[in-house]
Amino acid sequence: MNERNMRLAMRKMGMTTENLDDVQEVIIRRAKEEIVIEHAEVTMVTVQGMKTFQVMGEVHTRPVGTASAAPKAATPPAGPPEEDIELVMSQSGADRPSAIAALKESHGEPAEAILKLLAKKKG
Repeated sequence: MNERNMRLAMRKMGMTTENLDDVQEVIIRRAKEEIVIEHAEVTMVTVQGMKTFQVMGEVHTRPVGTASAAPKAATPPAGPPEEDIELVMSQSGADRPSAIAALKESHGEPAEAILKLLAKKKG
């Protein structure tokens, strides 16, 4: 049977195939290990509404929770920005630890931190 006849027969049975482009890796998570398929070629086969995936590529296993090669988002810096700390210190006359604490209490808002520190000085 040639490829054209095969596709016609598949269509009559309600079967379609679709290649998924740009797949980098497929991970199958099990209780104690992950099966990682890198440089994966994935074909989605739909038969009467049910989808099945055919995956081919380089297969590796690793323990659960091991980091993948996928890029991770950069973690935000801990604590308030240096400019805000310096602004609060200069405007309120507070020391560095007090300025940082006030910025944390005010959710990073320098103006609110300055007002809190000034109110503490007066009171």
